[in-house]
Amino acid sequence: MQETLDRIRALKQKWLPNLFGRRNVVACGIGYKIRSGVQTRELSLVVSVTHKVPAANLLADDLIPPQIEGVPTDVVELGVLRAFAGPKERWRPAVPGVSLGHARISAGTFGCLVRRGSDLFILSNNHVLADINRAHPGDPILQPGPSDGGTLPIDQIAALAEFVPLDFGTAEPTCPLAGLAAEGLNTLAKLLGSSYRFQPVVQTPGVNRVDAAIARPLRPDLVSPEILGIGIPVGVGEAMLGMTVQKSGRTTGYTTGTITQIEATVRIDYYGPQATFEGQLIATPMSQPGDSGSAVLDMERRVVGLLFAGSDQATIINPIADVLSALRVELVT
Repeated sequence: MQETLDRIRALKQKWLPNLFGRRNVVACGIGYKIRSGVQTRELSLVVSVTHKVPAANLLADDLIPPQIEGVPTDVVELGVLRAFAGPKERWRPAVPGVSLGHARISAGTFGCLVRRGSDLFILSNNHVLADINRAHPGDPILQPGPSDGGTLPIDQIAALAEFVPLDFGTAEPTCPLAGLAAEGLNTLAKLLGSSYRFQPVVQTPGVNRVDAAIARPLRPDLVSPEILGIGIPVGVGEAMLGMTVQKSGRTTGYTTGTITQIEATVRIDYYGPQATFEGQLIATPMSQPGDSGSAVLDMERRVVGLLFAGSDQATIINPIADVLSALRVELVT
C-alpha cells in the first residue's frame, strides 16, 4: 500500500501543471476510486472539477484520461471552491443562507432563489423582507441585514416585490360608518371623563399558511442560487415524518434536524401580536432567531420548506408547496 501511495504521490506532482490546465479542474489528490456510486479500496488519482461536462462537449485536451501511467483516475464534482466568509458578512454575489433583511428590521436569512417567468426573486419571510406587513413594494432590502452592518445605499441588493399578508385576526376597517360611530363614542367618553377610547376593527379569519415574501434583485449578477454549505437545490420535495432535513441560516449556519410533526396548527408570537398557522411542519431544534427565511431541504437537496419560527425545543417550517403557490413562483435550480 505504501509503495503504491508513494508512486501516485510522485505521479500527482508530475502531472499537476498539466491537470490544472484543463477546463473546470479545481483540485487534484489521492483517494479511493468510486465505481457505480460505491467507494472501492483501489487507490486513484482524484481530479476534482467544478461540474462534470459530457465528454462530447469537451476538447480532447480537457478530457481526464481513465488512467495516467497505469494509475486509475477518478473525476469528482466539487463545485467552485471559495474561501469561507461568515453568513453575517457582505456577500457579492449574495447566496442563500446569508444575512439580509428589510432596511427597518434586524436581520433574517436569504432562503433561496425563485422565478416567475423570466423574473428572478429572492425568497424569504414576510417578517424578514416586509417588516410584518408594514413595508411597501419597492422598499430596500439589504445584505447583510441592518443588525449585521448593512446600510443604505451601499448594501441594497434588492427591492421588496410582494408579500403574503400575515393575518392576526383583526384588520383596519374600510367602512366609514364604523369610523363615525367610534368618533361619536369617543366624544361621549371624553364628556363623561373616561380615559378609555373606542377603535373600530374588522374581525378576520386569523388563519395563515405561510410567512413569505419575495424581493427583486437590483441586478441578476448580485445573487447566486448556491445555498451556503449545501449547494444548488435540485428541485422541490415533500417533508415526511422522520425525514432528516438540513438548512443554512444567518445565525446558526449549517444544521440538520428531523421532521417530528406534519399538518400542525401552531400559534406564533410575533413579539406582541400572535398569528395562527395551519398545515405546518415541526422539526427538532435546528435554528435560532435570525435563521428565519432559511430554505429547508432534504438530504438529496430538494427544498421541502421555508423556516420561519421556533424555540429552543422545535423549529417551525412552512411546506414549500404552499409558499410557491401563494407567491405564484417556482424554484430556481
